Amino acid sequence: MTGLKQIRLCGFGGQGIILAGVILGHAAIRDGRWVAGSSSYGAQARGGYARSDVVISDEPITFPHVIRADILIALSQQAYDRYIEEIATHAMVIFEQQMVAVKALEGVRQVGIPATLQAIEEIEQKQVANIVMLGAAVALTKAVSKEALLSGLRENVDERFLGSNLKSVEVGFSLGEGR
Repeated sequence: MTGLKQIRLCGFGGQGIILAGVILGHAAIRDGRWVAGSSSYGAQARGGYARSDVVISDEPITFPHVIRADILIALSQQAYDRYIEEIATHAMVIFEQQMVAVKALEGVRQVGIPATLQAIEEIEQKQVANIVMLGAAVALTKAVSKEALLSGLRENVDERFLGSNLKSVEVGFSLGEGR
């Protein structure tokens, strides 16, 4: 990936949206890129809106917030509906295919990933669906390198959960490479 990319990860509280954004930001730093990030979540920690914005650039970033997402990663229908109007022309939308019904959008590539299903079937933990989705998104977009993503994961995930999260990246990466 070159230039400036505005990435928005969104879902509901409890899906690990904020952590996924932090990991992505750290991965971009590991790749030697400029990064700005912000996050927002509703008054309810679980069940309310959650959003993590990551801006990645080859140059210093002059405005550190997502204006129009080049990449939208949606893990819930409500989040998709809320943010789909804020994407760039010819954006890529990566969505949780078990939870999101997409609109037909001209010029927008929309890719469904069965992240939750694969987290349950392959890792036996629904909680790692965010990392499965992040792995798939990196494989699809090349926003950061796989090595940097793994490094970002190691920096931000507790040792107790590291094994399942590393496996989740691999499962996600396989899903993304196949699309």
